[in-house]
Amino acid sequence: MGSAGRNGTRLLAAGAVYGVLVLLGAVEGLIGSFQYSRTAGAVPVAAIAACVVILATCLLASWAVRSVTGALMPAIGWILATFVLSMPVSNGSVIIADTTAGKWYLYGGTLSAVLGVALSFVGLARARPR
Repeated sequence: MGSAGRNGTRLLAAGAVYGVLVLLGAVEGLIGSFQYSRTAGAVPVAAIAACVVILATCLLASWAVRSVTGALMPAIGWILATFVLSMPVSNGSVIIADTTAGKWYLYGGTLSAVLGVALSFVGLARARPR
């Protein structure tokens, strides 16, 4: 097998990995969009847990593929799934309500995804030899 064949296989494998990471983020967003409202008293524990999970997913994905793109892919999947599900439908119902838990989930999750990408960028920049 020539170098062109190896490069094509490598490119296909990388595309598959990044595709799975986008799908993972989207699944996390899908599950979180329906579970965010679970609370312990007044504390939106499910929304906070979803924020921690997307942050951890971004950081671990970046570490696993040794690229900031690894963190960006699940963040994009999460944001796309969550924000599509937060849009009202024609009859006026919404999946993510304008509640404290909903705000924690949307804003906290978005901040966690962005923070995961930023922290992976900083971590990888420091880890690279100069």
